[in-house]
Amino acid sequence: MTIKTRFAPSPTGYLHVGGARTALFSWLYAKQQGGQFILRIEDTDLERSTQESVDAIFEGMNWLGLTYDEGPFYQTQHFDRYKEIIQQLLDQGDAYYCTCTREELDTIREQQKANKEKPRYNGKCRSVDHSSDLEAVIRFKNPEGGEVVISDLIKGEIIVANKELDDLIIARSDGSPTYNLTVIVDDMDMGVTHVIRGDDHVNNTPRQINILNALNATLPYYAHVPMILGSDGARLSKRHGAVGVMQYRDDGFLPEALLNYLVRLGWSHGDQEIFSMDEMVELFDLKSVNVSASTFNTEKLLWLNHQYIMNAEPEHVAKHLKWHMANQEINLENGPELVDIVKAQRERSKTLVEMASASHYFYQDFEEYDAKAAKKNFKQGSDDVLQQLMDEFSLLDVWDGEKLHQIILDTAEKLELKLGKVAQPLRVAVSGAGVSPAIDITLSLLGREKTLARMLKAIEHIKGLG
Repeated sequence: MTIKTRFAPSPTGYLHVGGARTALFSWLYAKQQGGQFILRIEDTDLERSTQESVDAIFEGMNWLGLTYDEGPFYQTQHFDRYKEIIQQLLDQGDAYYCTCTREELDTIREQQKANKEKPRYNGKCRSVDHSSDLEAVIRFKNPEGGEVVISDLIKGEIIVANKELDDLIIARSDGSPTYNLTVIVDDMDMGVTHVIRGDDHVNNTPRQINILNALNATLPYYAHVPMILGSDGARLSKRHGAVGVMQYRDDGFLPEALLNYLVRLGWSHGDQEIFSMDEMVELFDLKSVNVSASTFNTEKLLWLNHQYIMNAEPEHVAKHLKWHMANQEINLENGPELVDIVKAQRERSKTLVEMASASHYFYQDFEEYDAKAAKKNFKQGSDDVLQQLMDEFSLLDVWDGEKLHQIILDTAEKLELKLGKVAQPLRVAVSGAGVSPAIDITLSLLGREKTLARMLKAIEHIKGLG
């Protein structure tokens, strides 16, 4: 048997972190089992589905690297098949037309609540032929006795009595199919063997199993992933900053860092915190997914991102940094290679946004100095220190970090100054701020022309202070 999993988002908004984690778990399980991963767009909600949301799903999946083996499939292309199955259920006597109005249903529910009964459809139209009524919906005739047993791969055995389930609507009065019908038809037709989804679908599962049984279909295995909570214990939402996956790219996270964080939200392998993609595929196990909900911790994600920035291949980080440099309108033509920037800045950058922001001066001149840094380091006599350094730098035949560093050391010794009294004015002169990579690396990356021009500008600035 070929293992098949699927990710089936509705295109009514961005791809959020909960959906991304479900996609990741489904993707990992398929890869580990040598199976296939399907992407299906559940776009039957014509009023709320948008092409913009479809594009956002594709963009998020591509950025995360969650490639799919089949699809993308669109439910709106399968309406004829859904009609066929609905008709089959009607012909078998497993579905019926219902003309109950919303007002009637509300009255029934209110009466049930008053009687302290579980609100559910009372089956009023079960034995009446309303097939000629244009306003009728179609309901699935749920079994009245027995129970549904779900062998959930995460939650364990779940037993639901059929008397707790009502006859759900499978087709609206306009003939359009509902979610619980379309999802089982697609899973059945696409040969999905494992349905891995959020536990907000647990209540749908027994209903879907009953429909599959009525169709004599092979049941898939189910695995319901616990929800993600915000720091306040409530379900993760926009107010917790839980925006689309692509916002994490915009905020400077590496996709691997986000994936690593998401896989650890509810799953663990001993005390290991950092996993390569190969390790995730090798070690992931649905049986090791926690039954309880997980709490999203942005500080932990930031820590993990910093680990990836520091330890990933600089070329890989540079590829993602390039997008942020462009986003901050930094022209890379007149400056060092981005790989060298990554090597210089990775220790002090938690995000790629920070790294890009801290690297402007390597590519473009700055308008003014950081006021605090200039006040502290541009003192009387600092212009003389910079002039001596500049004279020595100008004599170098090769612009080399080691030689530059030695000149700084020799100048400090010659002027009988602490190293900081020489290096810091130089740092502010060339970078505009009091923080940069090691001064020899900073000068090497800037190059001779930029360094000397900025030193001259700083000398003039200090003299202008009087």
